[in-house]
Amino acid sequence: MRKNIHFWRVLAIFAGFILVVSAFFLAFKDYILKETIQLSDNDIEENPVTLTPVSGENDTETEADEVYLSDQDNEPPVQDDVSEDENEDYPVTYIDNPYKDYFLENSDMVAWINIPDNTKIDYPVMWTPEDENYYLHRSFEKEELYEGCLILDTDSKAEPATTNLIIHGHNMRSGSMFGELDKYSDENYCKEHDTIYLFTESEKRSYKVMAVFKSAVYKKSDTRFKYYKFFNADTEEQFDDFYNNVKDMSLYDTGVTASFGDRFLTLSTCSKHVENGRFVVVAKETESEACYNSFR
Repeated sequence: MRKNIHFWRVLAIFAGFILVVSAFFLAFKDYILKETIQLSDNDIEENPVTLTPVSGENDTETEADEVYLSDQDNEPPVQDDVSEDENEDYPVTYIDNPYKDYFLENSDMVAWINIPDNTKIDYPVMWTPEDENYYLHRSFEKEELYEGCLILDTDSKAEPATTNLIIHGHNMRSGSMFGELDKYSDENYCKEHDTIYLFTESEKRSYKVMAVFKSAVYKKSDTRFKYYKFFNADTEEQFDDFYNNVKDMSLYDTGVTASFGDRFLTLSTCSKHVENGRFVVVAKETESEACYNSFR
């Protein structure tokens, strides 16, 4: 009997405990859930890991089009360097050739030469392979004129350019044509006028004076160096022979050097230091810009 009373007393206590716990839960249920949600929100703010579409414009993008971003990863992508020629956003700009009208007026003109900074050398360059001396005493308009025009050697070619372009011109007392070329015997003058420009139909070419020397036109049997016989360097040996000779003959060191593959512009005029003497300026091409619209 006592055992039964004890059993029911324990059961009653246990049931009462269950009722108290249930009542406690019901009373504080909203408070517990609210705290749990706030804790979850706090965790998200402190550890931001966001799933963001690349474009940021389309909510229906697939998982393959999305990336995970963190503070460290949220930087613009590094793009490969792209030159203007390779990128459609930077097209090559072509302009009209400033000497277009002269080219169209006389088809014998292959270039225009200009040495800036108050020199008189600012002329058309003529090329007549059938008769190299045609413009020796003729004007641009093909009229008789003693001083003639500047002439590109028959064995030179402006486009595509040979290794060496040789331009001949009279040494006029008036200073016209190549009458001022011998001023390059003064090193200071060279430093002030070291850049030469040549304009062809399609290109603007820049040159730097590399060598200045005196020479002569020799007999065929003469074995001395003949600068006027060099037009194309098919081998490095041929290139070096020309380059080393003109540098050795130069009146002073211009500081301009060259290597196999470079191209030259040689200006040649008469000189009275010896019989059939020549005064020569050799310049190295430093830049070539194909920047002109076609007009033929």
